[in-house]
Amino acid sequence: MLLSVIIPMLNEEEICLKTLDRLETALAGVEHELLFVDDGSTDRTRELLLGAIPEGSANRVISFSRNFGHQAAFSAGLDQAKGDAVAIIDGDLQDPPELILDMLAKWREGWQVVYAQRRARAGEGLFKKLTAAGFYRSLRLFTSVDIPVDTGDFRLMDRCVVDALKALPERSRFLRGLVPWVGFKQTGILYDRAERTAGETKYPLKKMLKLAGDGIASFSSVPLHLSLWLGLAAAGVSGLLALWAVVSKFALGTAIPGWTSLLIAVVFLGGIQLITIGVVGEYVGRIYDEVKQRPLYILRGEDGKRS
Repeated sequence: MLLSVIIPMLNEEEICLKTLDRLETALAGVEHELLFVDDGSTDRTRELLLGAIPEGSANRVISFSRNFGHQAAFSAGLDQAKGDAVAIIDGDLQDPPELILDMLAKWREGWQVVYAQRRARAGEGLFKKLTAAGFYRSLRLFTSVDIPVDTGDFRLMDRCVVDALKALPERSRFLRGLVPWVGFKQTGILYDRAERTAGETKYPLKKMLKLAGDGIASFSSVPLHLSLWLGLAAAGVSGLLALWAVVSKFALGTAIPGWTSLLIAVVFLGGIQLITIGVVGEYVGRIYDEVKQRPLYILRGEDGKRS
């Protein structure tokens, strides 16, 4: 049995060798390959890893020609992995590599997906914890896909699950939603997420919002339905405002000079229209990205492989 472990790396020179050593220690006695995906690092991450991996080792460094993103890095690893079981884990050691052994035990029991579910999140502020909790619960509410709450990308998958994921053609990938979407027998393991020990987070607020947008737009059409209901609500409110203006002028004689009510209605309707156009534009933009059929990532190096 061969285990593949996919580890995306972006400017992690301070911790990448420690990550390599800890993974090797945790997986001693298990036949494995470590696939480090360098997502366009601008520091010495790639060089340090290449220098630490001996010639002939099963471990490899997969290097992008530029930064294509966290989800693309996982996808590249899935394309290259040879294992009967494939684990994916971030390279910052907030997720404990030792937990992969517990995942393997579950896999040997017959589970085809074993995901890690966060019980505690050390080193993260209240804002991050609240927004993460709200996002996952909202996503479950808005979609028909049973996406586990409080889970990241850290998980182990059977080869049949990996092959199913590789067959999915979409570009805006949200792996923690795609895995439950393909189905198969899934279970979770609770764990406490550690604090980052070195380097800086590669998921600032901007990237978090983009990932959240990918998750919602990829697995839910609720925003489109909400825009319709917002439009209907705006029309109803505007009708009431118009009725109020007529009653104020002809029955009460208290109409405000300057048609304030008309201005309110115009501004309200304009806001709803802009919101609706923005929501529709988000979906149209994703369709545009899909029809271009550009590769999800491009590898650097002599082979110039694409996928």
